[in-house]
Amino acid sequence: MNSNCLSVQPVETEFGRKTQIHQSSCNKDYSCLRGDCPSFVTVVPLGTPKKKERKKFAVEQALPEPVLKVNSDASIFMTGIGGTGVVTVNQILGTAALLAGKHVRGLDQTGLSQKGGPVVSHLKISDRPIDVANKVSAGEADCYLGFDVLVATSPQNLDHAGPEKTIAVVSTSKVPTGAMVTSTDVQFPETQGLLDSINRVTRKDENVYLDALGLAETLFDDHMAANLLVLGAAYQAGAIPVSETAIEEAIALNGVSVQMNTQAFRAGRLIVVDPRWAASLRKRRIGAVESTYALTAEARRLIETTGATGELCRLIEIRVPELIAYQDARYARTYVDFVRRVAAAEHAAVPGETRLSEAVARHLFKLMAYKDEYEVARLHLKNDLTAQLADEYPGGVQIHYQLHPPLLRAMGMEKKLKLGKGWFDRVFRMLVGMRRLRGTALDPFGRAKVRRVERELIDEYRALVEKALAGLSPDSYERAVKLANLPDVIRGYEDIKLRNVERFRHEVRGLGF
Repeated sequence: MNSNCLSVQPVETEFGRKTQIHQSSCNKDYSCLRGDCPSFVTVVPLGTPKKKERKKFAVEQALPEPVLKVNSDASIFMTGIGGTGVVTVNQILGTAALLAGKHVRGLDQTGLSQKGGPVVSHLKISDRPIDVANKVSAGEADCYLGFDVLVATSPQNLDHAGPEKTIAVVSTSKVPTGAMVTSTDVQFPETQGLLDSINRVTRKDENVYLDALGLAETLFDDHMAANLLVLGAAYQAGAIPVSETAIEEAIALNGVSVQMNTQAFRAGRLIVVDPRWAASLRKRRIGAVESTYALTAEARRLIETTGATGELCRLIEIRVPELIAYQDARYARTYVDFVRRVAAAEHAAVPGETRLSEAVARHLFKLMAYKDEYEVARLHLKNDLTAQLADEYPGGVQIHYQLHPPLLRAMGMEKKLKLGKGWFDRVFRMLVGMRRLRGTALDPFGRAKVRRVERELIDEYRALVEKALAGLSPDSYERAVKLANLPDVIRGYEDIKLRNVERFRHEVRGLGF
């Protein structure tokens, strides 16, 4: 891992776990460019960028005043991560309480936290002078604001909540930790388990959960609105003993993104008033990023030969067109024929099960569509970045690919090459046209160790699955499914990938194959 930047985030896709830059939180240190991954490009504007207009979402409807469910003298405990505005929310809320004529004591515990580290804030609000410590004690919190679900479920933070006293309002957005960014083995915990741990020590029926980051980026194109959404939800849930007027005045006095933060606060309120509204937003957001896969007559004929239905059919429909574009229809047919054979054997041995054939459909495709020079060229040409950026940069852009081919690495070149898109697209088009040389004696890239191993893995995996099918029964089924899913550990590029191949083979031996 050449970059420890938490803006280089894992993301789950149709083709498994990938990595992308979270642009709105990128700190532009560019350490991500030092890795071997060939997907990164740099974009240099040639003129003045068009000023991006922030989405001007506004809550138009009048919102009902909430029923206060905590005492007017309240302790509020806030948890989140550095760089997202946890301390700012504490300051806004404290200012609002002062504007309302209340007494306030607060404490921010940032420790050594920088971007992405845990942050805790305490706030006590009272109608009378506060003579006690400003730190919220164990079991004392009336309102538990969780701006990050992982920090919110830390046992030492949950100690501040009480099952008869505390209302929790928590963002369920999945923000990866440093360990998740640097290791593919570390997965985000199951969400319901996290929520259960909060519900056990709070007023379960009064709690509010929302995908604050997803809603912030949907409504405002800015993740920094997320914490104000949570604050708005907490206010509408009756967990904040300060008036709406005072809070909005404090947001204005803060002077930062006043319109966005005010509307985010109101949107958080609206989520509690009308939960179906937030659900409809999530559906539209998810639908907006779904890809569609057009099937040619050739691809359709191949798919129909499998007789697959349900999830297996969906998996094949997406992958067959990709394999045709990757190599040709003959290559895709070898994939389809093998998946069909697995599905037939599975149906005969364990009727009603499809997990084995679905795993093979996913992972045989992954091994067959390995990212060599030809495929990197195809994928880069697939999306025209210049056209996509034309509206944002009227003066045009200069785009550079960042590549580190194994052939040049073998010759001693230790750093990536910076190659201009304008002229190198011609090289990419030539490479795409040469893709049928892949794996043949004439393949100029095929002699590199990583390419030889990638080709070997396809037959190796098929042979392992055939071995599992030979003795397939209800008793051996789970072992076969584990085997079929093992290629998921084969990730990364070049040396990293080769190390993961050894891990794959070690785990195969561990299963007894």
